[in-house]
This record gives sequence, C-alpha cells and structure tokens, in this order.
Amino acid sequence: MLKGIDPLLTPELLMHLSAMGHGEWVAVVDANFTADFLSHGKPVVRLPGNSLARVSQAVLSVIPLAVDVAQPAAYMRVCNEPESHRTPAQQAVVDLVVAEGIPEHGVEPVERFAFYDKIKGASLIIQSGEATAFGNAMFCKGVILN
Repeated sequence: MLKGIDPLLTPELLMHLSAMGHGEWVAVVDANFTADFLSHGKPVVRLPGNSLARVSQAVLSVIPLAVDVAQPAAYMRVCNEPESHRTPAQQAVVDLVVAEGIPEHGVEPVERFAFYDKIKGASLIIQSGEATAFGNAMFCKGVILN
C-alpha cells in the first residue's frame, strides 16, 4: 500500500502511467471494447467491476492533463445522436475533466470509427467494467511544472 495513492491504481497501472511522456494518450474503455484487438501490442490493463468514471477519476488523480492541446480529453460519441448528446457515463468524464481545470469544450466527442482510429495512438488502454454503451474516453498527459 502507498499513502495517498488511489487503491484502484495497481502497481502495473502506475508503472505504465508513470512511463508515459507529455503528449501521450491513455484510453479508458468499457467492458465490451475490443481492447486486445485495437491495442496493436500496447499494454492493456483490466480493472473489471469499475465504472468509466471511477477509473477515469483514479487516472486523473496521478496524471495532469495537457494544457497545450486544444482538446486533451475525448469520449466516444453515441451513434445517431447529436454531438451534444452525452450518456451519464460520458457526462461524468466531462465533469471530471472540468474539475481538473479544463473547459468543457476541451473534451472532444469523437465519432465511433474515428475513436477506433484515435485509440491507435494511445500508449496504454485501461479496460474498465463499464457496462453502458459508448463508455470510452481518452486523456492526453501533460507535464508537472515544479
């Protein structure tokens, strides 16, 4: 156990998040996502039984979001719905990002197949236990200036 570290962050997950550099993306995907197929050999860490929001909260507790990227967060947009439509899981991600100081327009709704393309650039995929459809998000790691 480590003091002050979210218990959801396993040693394996902390290792991968720590190894990521500025500008790299981490994806948090739902339980139905084809993570192994779309990982292209990149690490996949599974946290079954945990929601998209819970896993995203844990990840954002240890990585800063990039401030030099117009939209350092993204979620998979629901097919056949207006771009402004969000599921409760997606809204929870937006709320977490806003709480990190990123404006709401800094979260990009990405069409399903474009999201599959975008995830190819992710350095790490974390598969949550999110059971709702389109429960997928991505975050761009920033820098800590101290």
